[in-house]
Amino acid sequence: QVQLVESGGGLVQAGGSLRLSCVVSGRTFSTYAMGWFRQAPGKEREFVARITWRGTITYYADSVKGRFTISRDNAKNTVSLQMYSLKPEDTAVYYCAAASLSYDLTIATSYDYWGQGTQVTVSS
Repeated sequence: QVQLVESGGGLVQAGGSLRLSCVVSGRTFSTYAMGWFRQAPGKEREFVARITWRGTITYYADSVKGRFTISRDNAKNTVSLQMYSLKPEDTAVYYCAAASLSYDLTIATSYDYWGQGTQVTVSS
C-alpha cells in the first residue's frame, strides 16, 4: 500500500512563498511519476506540476510556470513544490499524487494514489 502525506501549507500574503512537501511510504517510490494538483472551492481539481520518476523531466501548468518548481528526492521518498510570487488565485487545497504509468500526467485519472491535501491560502 502506498500512502502520501502532504505538509507545508498555510496562510501567506500575496507575493510570498511556500514550500509544500509530500512524503510517500513504500519502497517503490522511485518508480512512480509524481504530480501536484490543486482544487479551489467550487472548482474542479486542476493540474499544477509533474515530475518523472528519475526527476529529469518536469512540466508545469501555464498558470504557475516560472513561479513554482517541482522536485523530488528518491532517497527520502519526498516530492516538493516550491512556490514563489504567490497570488490570491493560487488559493486551494494542494494534493500530491503518484502514478505508476506515465501516460498523460496532466490529468488526475492517470494517478493511482493521492494524499489528503494541504490548504494554501494567499491573502491580497
